Amino acid sequence: MTAGTSRFRRTALLGAVVATALGGGAVLAACGSGGQDGAGSGPARLSVADSYIPLPPAGGMAAGYLTVRNDGGRDQLVGVTSPGAESVTMHRSTPSSMEQVASLDVPAHGALQFARGGTHLMIMGWQKAPVLGDELELDLTFAKSGTISVKVPVKELTYRPGQS
Repeated sequence: MTAGTSRFRRTALLGAVVATALGGGAVLAACGSGGQDGAGSGPARLSVADSYIPLPPAGGMAAGYLTVRNDGGRDQLVGVTSPGAESVTMHRSTPSSMEQVASLDVPAHGALQFARGGTHLMIMGWQKAPVLGDELELDLTFAKSGTISVKVPVKELTYRPGQS
């Protein structure tokens, strides 16, 4: 082996090592490019489950509960309307207060849950007094995913999803 051949092999080996290192860095950078926390990349894939409205007293104000599941990137619920009610607002309850909120985050690969004692909808100004078994259309508007319409059943006051 000549000195030139040995030098060529070392240079080629060094070039291969550098190329591998740089290529690996590019792969790592691509893996981490999904936003600040990597969880918000891609479109949201939303579905609604466990929706219900406990029967309100004499057609008055009612609460609404549901779960927005997300199998994709993050989104935000920015409004709720209904053709069967004058207004639907989003609220967050704490042990000492209840506050109206303008939007709620729908985490990537997670869920936004509206439940008793926590985040819930307030439905006011019903077009007709609800009775057990009625369904109220709710139009959920998301910042990225547009509007999803769901039919929400009116259940007895003591109803809890998943319990018989």
